[in-house]
Amino acid sequence: MAPLPNLEAKIVIVGCGISGIGAALKLINHGFKNVRIIEATGRSGGRIRTGRLGSNIVEIGANWIHGPSQENPVFRLACHYGLLDAESMSEENQAMDVGGHPPFVPSFLRSSGGSVDPELMVPAVELFSRVLETCQGFSSGGGEPVSSVGEFVRAELPRLAEDEWREEGAGLRELRMSLVNTLLKVECCVNGTHSMDHVGLGACGLYRTLPGLDCTFPRGFEGLIDCLMRELPEGIVSYNTPVRCIHWADGREGDQTHTHPHTLPQTHTHPVQVECVSGELVPADHVIVTIPLGYLKKHHSTLLSPPLPLHKLQSVQRMGFGTNNKIFLEFAQPFWAPPTEAIYLLWEDEDHLRDTVPNTHTQWVRKLFGFTVLKPAERYGHVLCGWIAGHESEYMESLPEADVLNTITQVLRRFTGIPSLSVCRMLRSQWFSEAFTCGSYSYPATGCSARDITHLAEPLPQTHTHAKPLQVLFAGEATHDSFFSTVHGALLSGWREAERIITHHSSSSSPSSSSPPLSSKL
Repeated sequence: MAPLPNLEAKIVIVGCGISGIGAALKLINHGFKNVRIIEATGRSGGRIRTGRLGSNIVEIGANWIHGPSQENPVFRLACHYGLLDAESMSEENQAMDVGGHPPFVPSFLRSSGGSVDPELMVPAVELFSRVLETCQGFSSGGGEPVSSVGEFVRAELPRLAEDEWREEGAGLRELRMSLVNTLLKVECCVNGTHSMDHVGLGACGLYRTLPGLDCTFPRGFEGLIDCLMRELPEGIVSYNTPVRCIHWADGREGDQTHTHPHTLPQTHTHPVQVECVSGELVPADHVIVTIPLGYLKKHHSTLLSPPLPLHKLQSVQRMGFGTNNKIFLEFAQPFWAPPTEAIYLLWEDEDHLRDTVPNTHTQWVRKLFGFTVLKPAERYGHVLCGWIAGHESEYMESLPEADVLNTITQVLRRFTGIPSLSVCRMLRSQWFSEAFTCGSYSYPATGCSARDITHLAEPLPQTHTHAKPLQVLFAGEATHDSFFSTVHGALLSGWREAERIITHHSSSSSPSSSSPPLSSKL
């Protein structure tokens, strides 16, 4: 049968991360013939990036499948392609519900040198978890007493601690508060924010966790990207092709030059033109924009012509997008005990619940909450992954690698009490410096609501205009209403926008073109 007219639409996808790849696969498997991905960099995967530290595989970007269970499409695809180990795919692992916080076996190191008995720290961990759980409830119930998670923790936790720990000695109470301060830094990394004072109390509960104990890809997360890319037609991606501006038609009558200094005349056939930095103009009926929110925040004024409608722009500005970086350290021999899965650094002069440092240039390393241990050692060697978020993390990116290594080595020698401790190799991520990423992932900031995420996902033009519909569509993790900041949220958002186009052409096609779509694993 000849191709159906409604499957000849020209579709351009901006960005070859998992959101863009997922959208392309769904459209192509449905039968669309003219799908092209334009990627600014020389690689696929976006914020999924697997690297090497010596002979060891490390994840520069996305680290875990969060909630590896049947509801998670990334988990289902990883199982389909045989990319996970048996333990990760087991029914027992899928059934575990850890509420988004995997139960790491902890080790606590203090700034005066040496370890702290983990049992002494359990009450602090449990109290902090209870206060965070209370924060989650305000998204549904409303009535939040303060605007941010950070403010709520500072108000509630010391009050509860004073009552619950009143029988303990002053030294132990102060050490527990130092741990709580470290746990606030952990949450900065989890949320990708500079401070928990920036995370909205009323919106933080919008995030939904899935059951399953978070797992990793034994051969690297990029293996999933490789499998998906092999299913796309050869030559579909144009690499090293940054987009300068997406020109669309908002349906207004008359001269459009008032909307943007570089507005191009619209063609009669295709309402959108994608202008590349190279000068190439790519006509399209639909453009799916999958770029990170950080890039959109920085370049929204020039990326679209006409510019974003005011309500959509305000939502872009309200939604948070921050930096969370990793610092990998390889050792000849481990200084930690074999069961240890996470090492927390307790600065004993920090018991005031402040998750930022007074001087970023001289104290940036204090924002490093600690390390996770890459396991098993047979696969990774003796490697720690340090985690640091916020402006301190962004400043760290600007430093020479030797300076970062020296600073962290000195901290480890101080905390372990081992003056001869040395690091064999170091590798760090630098997501804030990535020109087409501008940070790590999104979070619901203060003043943000579910409506803002809805606005981010709204296509252009708006439905009440007379212009051709669905010219510019928006996908990416920041546009998912409950899985923002995750790989599965990014993938689902790409599928969502592909389905939007499929539904549009199905409903606008003639009765003779209502045959079922081609079968698809996606």
